[in-house]
Order: sequence, then C-alpha cells, then structure tokens
Amino acid sequence: MKLTNVSITEVNVNNWYACCELEVADEQKSYMEPNAVSIAQSKFEPSLRPYVICADGQTVGFLMFNSVPEELDGYWIYRIMVDQAYQGQGIGKAATTLILSEMADAFGAKKVIVGYHPENAGAHHLYKSLGFEDHGHRFGKEMAVVKQLVD
Repeated sequence: MKLTNVSITEVNVNNWYACCELEVADEQKSYMEPNAVSIAQSKFEPSLRPYVICADGQTVGFLMFNSVPEELDGYWIYRIMVDQAYQGQGIGKAATTLILSEMADAFGAKKVIVGYHPENAGAHHLYKSLGFEDHGHRFGKEMAVVKQLVD
C-alpha cells in the first residue's frame, strides 16, 4: 500500500497516545529513544517541539526539533522516526522537508543540524538525499550533519 498526503501536526491531547504506540524495526531500536520518552522530554524542555507525522490521515511517525539555536549555531532536529510498517515509502523524506520549512518559517532557522549513529544507514541515506553535509562534527557516539537553509 502506497501512502501519500504526508502532513505534520504538533503532538496534542488527541494524538500523543497513537504516537507512543509507533515502533521502529528491532534493528533500529538501539538508535532511537521511544516516542513516549521524547514527548516527556518536551514537557521539561519547553523549546522542544514534538510533531506527529501523518500519511493519508494515519499516524505513522514522530519528529521533534529544538526551536532555539544550539551547538554549531544551528537548530537541531532531535528525532525523526517512521513506524516500521510504513518505512520505505518516502514518508520520512516528505516529513523532514515539511519540518525544515516549519523551522525556517516559524523560527527563522538558517542552519539545521541532525545527529545520528554512523551505523544507521537509513538515516544516512535520508539526510544525504536532503542535502545535509558531513563536516566531521561528532558528539559522543553520534555524527552531526548540517544543512544550510539560507546562506
């Protein structure tokens, strides 16, 4: 089944639980916190913005970013995940494109950074396809890739 019409919506009282039920494949679990942990984190760090990813009206993923600049003088995407049943359909790429626009429009982001484990081939492919570049930045076990939205 091919899904279309990808949208993002802030996590709220009506969609948070469906978001918490989403899971990545077993081999991806070591790369990412569960969505419930990320949602809880956003309640204690008010600059974090959690979003649900929907495709054709179904809750299929989660993402979260920081609405203020951090390390490397950029805005960080903290999480992007698509449920294992919906991976490989372009949903992550479409949602990331939407969130990049949201970050630029709502918060004036000119540079966006995302960190991920170097072994996470899916994340590497996604970010490279969206124009993120590796400038050698490393934070613990994660690499950080950068995308300039505006020069």
